Amino acid sequence: MVLTDTHTHQYYETDPEKLAALMERCKSNRVGRLFLPNVDADSVGKVFGLAAAYPGICYPMLGLHPCSVKEGWEQELADIKQAINQGKIYAIGEIGIDLYWDKTTLTEQIRAFKGQINWAKELRLPIVIHCREAFDEVFSVLEEERDENLRGIFHCFTGNLEQAQKVIGLGFYLGIGGVVTYKNSGLDKVVAQINPEHIVLETDSPYLTPVPFRGKPNESSYLVYVAEKVADLHQTSVENIADITTQNSRVIFGA
Repeated sequence: MVLTDTHTHQYYETDPEKLAALMERCKSNRVGRLFLPNVDADSVGKVFGLAAAYPGICYPMLGLHPCSVKEGWEQELADIKQAINQGKIYAIGEIGIDLYWDKTTLTEQIRAFKGQINWAKELRLPIVIHCREAFDEVFSVLEEERDENLRGIFHCFTGNLEQAQKVIGLGFYLGIGGVVTYKNSGLDKVVAQINPEHIVLETDSPYLTPVPFRGKPNESSYLVYVAEKVADLHQTSVENIADITTQNSRVIFGA
């Protein structure tokens, strides 16, 4: 059994001993593949560094997080685009729109989002979408940009069944993380109605820690608890969910 964490910021841990322990716990929990999204220009080196330290386990993705679309964002975006030449990447992400923290930058967020979608199309790469309180805005952009080269993952999907079906209709995967384990989230009821062929698993470490560790920092090794919950919802084995979702990740990332 191999579990794939399609979205983790495990590179935030910079203490070598603590990082080694995190990676060892991944191994113990059969989490053998970690996809690393950066969030800004400063995190590019950390993403590439962890991927270089754990080849065949950690895979880099590059993009400008919508919350990083602030003053000077165009130069930062240019720096990230230049960094794509530093090594192989597997997706453009995480990118998208976030209206939870700042609604005043919507126009700029859309410009950054569309620009990076075009990078992905040119490079024949998937996109990994951050969408917070902005489903309609994100979906509108995706419909405008829709063509045979547009594909990817809705990271940290927490929407309703109708929204899930719209995402699937675009040919995107739903990124399911720790929220599915939360008692009152309602996400469990949605995931129970979605064929696992349309989902991938993630932690978004160090955020959104699943039960039974909710309230503590998340880590990729905890992906097993997300997999157990999804398996329970579909009345199947963790091994089966691991096989399906890992295969989905191979399809979307090509690795």
